[in-house]
Amino acid sequence: MTLPADHLVNTDATEPASDLETDLDGERAHLTASRAALRRMRDRAEALFSTGGNVAGDAYTAETLGRTLARRVAELADDPDTPLFFGRLDFGSSPAAEDHAGHRYHVGRRHVTDDDGEPMVLDWRAPVSRAFYRASAREPQGIAVRRRFGFAAGLLTSFEDEHLDRGEELGTASRILTAEIERPRVGPMRDIVATIQPEQDELVRADLDVSICVQGAPGTGKTAVGLHRAAYLLYLHRERLRRSGVLVVGPNRAFLSYISAVLPALGEVEVEQATVDDLIAAVRVRAEDSTAAATVKHDARMAAVLATALDAHIGGDVEPMTVPDGSYRWRIGAEVLRRLVDDVRAENLPYGTARERIRARVVSLLQRQSEARRGDSPNDAWLRRMGKAKQVTDFLDQVWPAVTPEALVAEILIDPPAGVLTDDERELIRWPAAPRSLKSAKWTTADLVLVDEAAGLIERRPSFGHVVVDEAQDLSAMQARAIARRSEHGSITLLGDLAQGTAPWAAADWRETLRHLGKPDAEVVPLTIGFRVPAAVVAFANRLLPVLAVDVPAARSLRNDGGLTIEAVTDLEAAMVDEVRAALSYDGSVGVIAADTAVDGLRAALTKAGIENATADDVESEARVTVVPASVVKGLEYDHVVVVEPAAIVEAEPRGLHRLYVVLTRAVSRLAVLHTAPLPAVLRD
Repeated sequence: MTLPADHLVNTDATEPASDLETDLDGERAHLTASRAALRRMRDRAEALFSTGGNVAGDAYTAETLGRTLARRVAELADDPDTPLFFGRLDFGSSPAAEDHAGHRYHVGRRHVTDDDGEPMVLDWRAPVSRAFYRASAREPQGIAVRRRFGFAAGLLTSFEDEHLDRGEELGTASRILTAEIERPRVGPMRDIVATIQPEQDELVRADLDVSICVQGAPGTGKTAVGLHRAAYLLYLHRERLRRSGVLVVGPNRAFLSYISAVLPALGEVEVEQATVDDLIAAVRVRAEDSTAAATVKHDARMAAVLATALDAHIGGDVEPMTVPDGSYRWRIGAEVLRRLVDDVRAENLPYGTARERIRARVVSLLQRQSEARRGDSPNDAWLRRMGKAKQVTDFLDQVWPAVTPEALVAEILIDPPAGVLTDDERELIRWPAAPRSLKSAKWTTADLVLVDEAAGLIERRPSFGHVVVDEAQDLSAMQARAIARRSEHGSITLLGDLAQGTAPWAAADWRETLRHLGKPDAEVVPLTIGFRVPAAVVAFANRLLPVLAVDVPAARSLRNDGGLTIEAVTDLEAAMVDEVRAALSYDGSVGVIAADTAVDGLRAALTKAGIENATADDVESEARVTVVPASVVKGLEYDHVVVVEPAAIVEAEPRGLHRLYVVLTRAVSRLAVLHTAPLPAVLRD
């Protein structure tokens, strides 16, 4: 093992430089050369972008080429504070090295080539880079030396070598690896390409056609696994996923802002990010449901209610049809029409697609008669005219009337049908009075899932090639069905922790959620080893697990640093200000988490004390202190967390203990708990 070079600085200019210093200088020179090569790659892309319109043959080609080149320019952006490479692989001469024997590769966030096209930095997703994460002293995979680099503000400061061919392996004793994991965090979430562990890499590199569910305890890196899997799949299946798209679904916009920089840092700039409500926002929300009513609307049985209501529109008496066509009359008998409707119904198509299929088959029958009588095929204008003929439209409206998603949902809310829901549940969702029009209807957030379900029954949704769903334990059955419609022909990476379920319909079993997502056979993989949250904090939060009524393995942290303080105080706001001041003496971000109703008062106290602070969704703020309502903190992390009055957090909602578990696991360095009211019984020891 080579010691970190930043501990071997030559202070005597008359002494010759050590081999380590020479080696470090060589690596710094390679970094400088790599940055220059990346700059040239981007310059070439920008030059092509500026002249692309001149070489394109037509406007469509010019627009397509312009989008491609603009994307390429964005992908080649360089952040001087982020190292281009973080590791190096030196292959030995063993048979396991195969074609790479004797070669040396620097591994980084993206591929960089010199002017001759030779690689200067290999993308971490390239097949040969896999050995950086998977090789070990027991299985060197042809690697003689694995080198990790230490950086500060983009400058290369040190390195560590593991001579795997000699049985040397640092593992979690690596100072550079530990320093990178524990590095203070200010601002958005960072990528973890330099610290991916073998069990995480296994998930990241799962095949595109494979759906997986990651049950991840706090601090195990499940969010990072999902985002890096998206980046890996885009690298491996670029064109396929560019056509079908990749979607990341998060619990709220604060969370999406928090993770928004990860994929662009890896060169992926075209991944769509949204909350579930963003995906299904088809109507304007102007009202609010009770928790009980919302719970009914999110229940999977509502899909059956809507399907039955839509099915009831099909049918009606069928009469013979006679369609005038100039001097001709085309006639279709009632039995033929009845059989046509039955055949289409048996095909189990979306309602709107089936309606158009019936129209097309009726027109086809008319076309055959015309061809038999006239001896030639009608033109397209004739086909369109027959499809819009009053007799054809009247027949469709009789046996398969047009229905909009909003009208169908309004129908079951004005008069909830019997048969699936109980009488009490029907009354919970019943509108007090029918609206004058659908435009004036007072839709609620829970109604969005119903409108989306209805839309899915009527028309088929486009499917993404891959969907990453984070904090999935809070998906309702109807929300899962909405995502399933958008991933019907693609795969899913499902991420979550059953212990952190806070919604009234929170999952208790991943199998049920996967069934609603249409991926019942997806493998459920547990991640229990934490790298971010200190052991003392994890142990404190784990005390809540026995009362959360979920069957999940307890988290275990490899972090023995950090701190935990629990203090009973008399003045919460004053104690909070003091704790924040103390936290600001360290590097990193500070999160103050409290019950939603306390946030404004805490922010006012900080402002009065002269401490700049921001909200979780204020992405433009440079304040180190963020005051976060407990209801939106899921998925976020801060170096120092101050939790104010746990009892109030617990009392704010029915699943308050689950919410407190989330709150207590947001700290990656230090956690301070301030309270005036007694802590929950399981935390008092």
